[in-house]
Amino acid sequence: MIASAPDRAGLGPAFAAARSRAWLVAALFALAAVSWWATVDRMAGMDDGPWTQLGTFGWFVGAWVVMMAAMMLPSVAPTVALYSRMTRERAALWPLLFTGGYLVVWGAVGAFAFAVALAGSRLAGDVLAWERAGRWVAGATLVGAAAYELTPLKDVCLGKCRSPLGFLLGSWRDGPAGALQMGARHGAWCVGCCWALMAALFALGLMSIAWMAVVAGLIAAEKILPWRRVATYGTATILLALGVLLLAAPDAIPGLTIPAHHAMPQMDQMQQMGM
Repeated sequence: MIASAPDRAGLGPAFAAARSRAWLVAALFALAAVSWWATVDRMAGMDDGPWTQLGTFGWFVGAWVVMMAAMMLPSVAPTVALYSRMTRERAALWPLLFTGGYLVVWGAVGAFAFAVALAGSRLAGDVLAWERAGRWVAGATLVGAAAYELTPLKDVCLGKCRSPLGFLLGSWRDGPAGALQMGARHGAWCVGCCWALMAALFALGLMSIAWMAVVAGLIAAEKILPWRRVATYGTATILLALGVLLLAAPDAIPGLTIPAHHAMPQMDQMQQMGM
């Protein structure tokens, strides 16, 4: 399949802006690289497979924001570059505020996910343990994420992410406060586009660097590749295959950590130290 005319029109100006603002794109990619390094350093040895423990609130939210910077900044770089090109030259810091607003929204998503996980653990106990319902809930989450890829809501949110010029023209706000607001609004559309993929990451192992890279690659493919339908249907197929394998033969999934019957020592130590 080929890209639709709106997709080509939406991505073209963003890529042109990215070329003219190569320094800004390079800075965002450098920040993403540093975030990947920090994530690998902080999460080394903590992958306990599906529904890995999240640690304490402060530790998790901090790690989550760094993780989002690593996973999302490369795919949002063309939008930030186009925004930078559309602002006045004296507003050099506004693109950073735009990026900050974007990450604030994803930070709020992390805080919400932690609250849901905490409430769920208190209400249901260890129901998500692998030997109980954990495996089946993880598999169902992946299948549900695959189904969401084909919904109208996903299509609308992805369209906003793939049409930076249309988004910026339709939500333009002046000044530094406007930059924060626009970044936050773009982050909200991105959440609508990617929340199911993030749920899939929880189901595969949130602390797994390998699965983080896989999900980040799927997000980038959906947002950047010119073959929109190929990307979304391909992502849905991958998620569905992983869900079926997780339900039927989890040992056949390369890189999947089958949860142990005990908590990870590193996470226990963090909780005792209040990190």
